[in-house]
Parts: sequence; C-alpha cells; structure tokens
Amino acid sequence: MKSFVLLFLFGLITSTGFCQQNKYPLQITHLSGNFYVYVSYGIYAGEHYPANAMYLVTKKGVILFDTPWGEQYYQPLLDSIRVRHHKKVMMCISTHFHDDRTGGLEYYAARGIKTYATHQTDSLCIIHHNHRAQFLIPEDTTFHVGGYTFKTYYPGAGHTLDNIVIWFPEQRILYGGCLIKSVQDKNLGNLEDADVKAWGNSLRRLQQKFPNPAIVIVGHHDWHDISSIQHTIDMADAYNESHK
Repeated sequence: MKSFVLLFLFGLITSTGFCQQNKYPLQITHLSGNFYVYVSYGIYAGEHYPANAMYLVTKKGVILFDTPWGEQYYQPLLDSIRVRHHKKVMMCISTHFHDDRTGGLEYYAARGIKTYATHQTDSLCIIHHNHRAQFLIPEDTTFHVGGYTFKTYYPGAGHTLDNIVIWFPEQRILYGGCLIKSVQDKNLGNLEDADVKAWGNSLRRLQQKFPNPAIVIVGHHDWHDISSIQHTIDMADAYNESHK
C-alpha cells in the first residue's frame, strides 16, 4: 500500500510538472520573408512574462538574435527550427546582458553554435555572473551572412547600459530588444539596471540613424505597432519629468 501511494504521488508530481512546463510553450511566428519571432516566458514580478526574440533563416544556416528566457526552451527552439526549416542554428547574437537575452549562450556554444556579444555586454555579464559569449564585437558592427546584411548599433544607454539594436537595411526591420517598449506597456518596466535619464535621447539617436523602419520588434509584448519607439520616448520623458 505504501509503495502504491508513493508511486501515485510521484505520478501526480510528474504530471503536474509536465502541465506547468507546457502551460507556457515556445511560440514561433512568421514575421516576413525568412524572419521569425519566437516567444519564451520567464518570471518577472512573480508572474510569467513573455520575451520576444527573433531568428533569420539563411542559406548558410539560422541566426538567433538573443536566446530564450529559461533553459526549458533552449533545446526545443533548436529542435523546432530543425524540423521547420531543415537547418541548424549557426550563430547567436545577444543584445544585452540580462538572462532573457544571454541565458542560453553557453548551452548553444557547447553545441557548436557561435555566440556573440559586445565588449560592454561581456563586461556586465562578468559583473553579474551571467552566461558569456564566445566572440566579442564592437557595438557597431556590420555582418554579411548567407545573403543577408545586418548591423548592430549602440544608440546609448536605456533599459541597460549596454543595450544594442539590430538593423536589416534591405528589409527595414529593426530588432530593438528591450530598449524599445511595446505600445501595450504603461511604464518602462524593470529599471534595476536602467539609465532613464539617457533613455529618451538614446532613442532619438536611433530614430535619426534608422528613420523609417517597416517593422520594429520590441523586447516584450506586442510588436505590431511601429510607434513603439516614440511611445518609449514619451514614457521616458514623462518619468524624468516626474522625478525632477
């Protein structure tokens, strides 16, 4: 009887854990052409919170822009890409040092994927004991991979001191990461590592650098409204005004 009870409890715990893991599954959405947005979930303020990231399918392989948030998504993302596109991930670029962008770097490097971050991001990863990339790049770097060109750009501090964006000039896609808030957001979110005084001006420099994006991918929540950049500027300006 005791063994039966233990087996029953083990089965219940295993079943419950399985359901919890699948309550927030990895989501992949076709964006445009060979561009895809994927969404993973981490815990923020005690709640499951979505994190947007992106990948690009090229003739040489797949490029990830940021890693998933949470180790339960690392391998499923690779498996999903292989099944859907019949290609392997070849490289990954992280846009700042937080776990929702760098958490999977060492996991992917161990599987032969080249991982990249800026020198500034790497320095912050060291300070905060976060996972680090294999290869370090200047904040402003142009890549030519598999028939695609994209540029990393550092407009200045905002959500973090090191946040970069990625620009695809031919497609006019701006991958903004957590520097840009969704129009759904009512505030600037996690400010633990932010420089709110600089945030608005950093985004103004971004607008000047890439003035006419067709698509803007934000770090969290809905990305379909390209007014997200101005929305973030307005929130940063309002925050600074209220904290004078």
